[in-house]
Amino acid sequence: MARVTVEDCIDKVDNRFELVLLASHRARQISQGAPITVDRDKDKNPVVALREIADETLSPGDLKEDLIHSLQKHVEVDEPEQDSAAIAAAAASIKSDDEDELPETLTFDQMSEDELLAGIEGLVPPEKSDDY
Repeated sequence: MARVTVEDCIDKVDNRFELVLLASHRARQISQGAPITVDRDKDKNPVVALREIADETLSPGDLKEDLIHSLQKHVEVDEPEQDSAAIAAAAASIKSDDEDELPETLTFDQMSEDELLAGIEGLVPPEKSDDY
């Protein structure tokens, strides 16, 4: 039985903490019935997982992606975007007959800074009550 150490795996995975995460994730997969890629030799699941990482029978990048995917609670699905022609056709169907009454460009009321300050100074604070 060959002894697996961190030094055997550290050249495959640079960070020791990441190595622990990947090996523990792989050990959990093995305990759930995932097929192993090296001989077991009466080793426990964490040792088998480290041996798989050291022998490069599993890619650390694939293990990392699988670990991230297993920890995600909400997976976003990429939906195809509508093409511009479909969007333009939908916008054209929404236009109503009252289109002539609407201005070409919408403008909002604009207020100068002095007008804003004068309006704020004219506000009266609400009276205090015992209700709140």
